[in-house]
Amino acid sequence: MSAWRATKAKRVYAALQRIGWTLKKQVGSHRKLQRNGWPNYTFCFHDGEEVGPVALAKIGKETGLRPENL
Repeated sequence: MSAWRATKAKRVYAALQRIGWTLKKQVGSHRKLQRNGWPNYTFCFHDGEEVGPVALAKIGKETGLRPENL
């Protein structure tokens, strides 16, 4: 079973900000985030959307987000 549990995109975005990601640019629902030492990451979810475990695992791999950060 995955350590990731489905959660709202708004909560995931807030967690990314807490671990050091900042907004570089936004066009519609696409937010380009930046963090020192990491390649830019495009977060493309609407705040009310549910993000599933598979998507969360992929986000975690690309951003350093961990289940305990949520």
